[in-house]
Amino acid sequence: MRRKTKPLKKNKVLTNTVAMIRSKIIITVLLFLSYFFANQLYAQESPKNIDYQLQGELKKWHKVTIIFDGPQSSEDADFNPFTNYRLNVLFTHSTTNKTYLVPGYFAADGNAGETSATAGNKWKVHFAPDEIGEWNYKVDFRKGNWSAVSDKIDTGVSAEFMDGHEGSFTISPTDKEGKDFRAKGRLQYVGERYLKFAETNEYFLKQGADAPENFLAYADFDGTFHNDGHGDNFIKTWSPHIQDWETDDPVWKDDKGKGMIGALNYLSSKGLNAFSFITNNIKGDDKNVFPYIDYNTWNRMDVSKLDQWEIVFSYAQKMGLFLHFKTLEVENQGLLDNGGVGANSKLYYRELIARFGHHLALNWNLCEENGEWVNNPTTPPQDTMQRLAMAHYFKNHDPYNHHLVIHNGIKFDDLLGLDSGITGPSVQTHRADFASIHKEVLHWLSASKNAGKQWAVAVDEPGDAQHALLPDTENPNHDLARRNGLWGTLMAGGWGNEWYFGYKHEHSDLTCEDYRSRDLFWDQAYNALQFFANNNIEYWNMTNHNELVGNKDNDNTIYCLAKQNHTYVIYLNNAITANIDLSASNYPYKVMWYNPKIGGKLISSKIKKVQGGQKVNLGSAPKKSQGDWVILLTRTKN
Repeated sequence: MRRKTKPLKKNKVLTNTVAMIRSKIIITVLLFLSYFFANQLYAQESPKNIDYQLQGELKKWHKVTIIFDGPQSSEDADFNPFTNYRLNVLFTHSTTNKTYLVPGYFAADGNAGETSATAGNKWKVHFAPDEIGEWNYKVDFRKGNWSAVSDKIDTGVSAEFMDGHEGSFTISPTDKEGKDFRAKGRLQYVGERYLKFAETNEYFLKQGADAPENFLAYADFDGTFHNDGHGDNFIKTWSPHIQDWETDDPVWKDDKGKGMIGALNYLSSKGLNAFSFITNNIKGDDKNVFPYIDYNTWNRMDVSKLDQWEIVFSYAQKMGLFLHFKTLEVENQGLLDNGGVGANSKLYYRELIARFGHHLALNWNLCEENGEWVNNPTTPPQDTMQRLAMAHYFKNHDPYNHHLVIHNGIKFDDLLGLDSGITGPSVQTHRADFASIHKEVLHWLSASKNAGKQWAVAVDEPGDAQHALLPDTENPNHDLARRNGLWGTLMAGGWGNEWYFGYKHEHSDLTCEDYRSRDLFWDQAYNALQFFANNNIEYWNMTNHNELVGNKDNDNTIYCLAKQNHTYVIYLNNAITANIDLSASNYPYKVMWYNPKIGGKLISSKIKKVQGGQKVNLGSAPKKSQGDWVILLTRTKN
């Protein structure tokens, strides 16, 4: 038999050699293509080729905006720009290494508040720097289904464009003064009973308007809410306040916004420093306020309407008005994710933080009248775990750690303690005479301290739902509101009030368009703020000591707020004179009186000085016809 092994071996070697050559060629081509496309990708993403703008005053506490040219999209794009892109920017201070991870957002054409654009390629991030000097930033831009609400670092894939872009800018000191919060810095919860400004170290007492809750149901805003068949009769013009708008005040689209801007001017002119508003009342009482493109779509934002909201909020901060964001209400607490914090809730919260979180003086209110306490609720009521989940989302995602509150509804006991994220309650009461307020504030101040985390307590809906703060035409004196509500809060150690307008009266919580309806009361609220400010009273170092004036049961008779051995404030609510126990102090004290109804300067009465080390009588009020008085005892030299 003849063998043919040698020719076979020769052919095999030749075949293998050809295969190796081919493989090397293929590998070489692939490497070349990889190198080529990698360089093309790098060229696309290189910071040298990023189109962006830096806007705003580069000053401490001012809004600095970076506008990027990113992917073209629209409010109704198939690939949803709100859910499927995540723009985050990490800001780092070059000296302190302080960092802020700030979310950004889709901004249509970048000027939608003026153009009503729904499409474009502009993407924005806002930052409020709290240090002068150089700030560096780095962009993280990802895309993928629901990437916007993912906390995974590498969610989806790179969205290219500005992803990886780095830059820097230099911040100068603030040049603002007066009421403008940019002169005062960010208002922060600091673990105490009062919030504190970061720049000036001032503490903050607030007085403002809680109503109308549908403040933002405004005809001059863009949106589909005007005639969608949901509460269209509640839409406001704010026309009574057009007279308060002034030349050079902001407007949009040439002449829109004058009534609302004028309303803010009026509040500020009365010496008030706060107002509140709901940002989503779908299925609620009003049904006109929501950030979305329509009533039934909860994952696409109305970019132009939100830009117009921002014009209003920015002006309010300039005018010294604290922003109370009420994110939900009792009727829609279960709207987005059946009460949980799922994708729709996360998107809603993220958009609020991205668009408005840079503002300096605000709190996030997780929900008005929250929890299961009404029969036949409109949406599923939230339980403790869901309440905590909301708080934890803001705690973990708000780069500025703004004051975080929630409304009752059910009581706050399940939210006490170090871990909840809540930094204070937004208290609602249920008596037309405001008589429960003083004890309510004392209770939550004590309960939170005993639970290991001192809350800052505000009473943001004093009174009851039907009546509360009545119009001047019905109650020009406002005696019970002033005595039990206003001073009942402050003398307990609360940090302030926002005032609710009862639904059984004109200019109510839903129908009010004229803040002048309570003009006479705003004067009384301002008088309270002026008393503490003008007389250098360190209320942040003072605590309630009703026992010193014989009011161990904390009744609405005589209140006492004291820094013992230093300063005592006594409020005669339902009394004509006061005795105070100064046994623990051996100092002499000057005695002065203040009229909380008409304000003005301190005045003296017959007893001008008392000596400590004993119980003393403070005498009678200078004018007995005035039912309530404030007495100020200040330590003097021997």
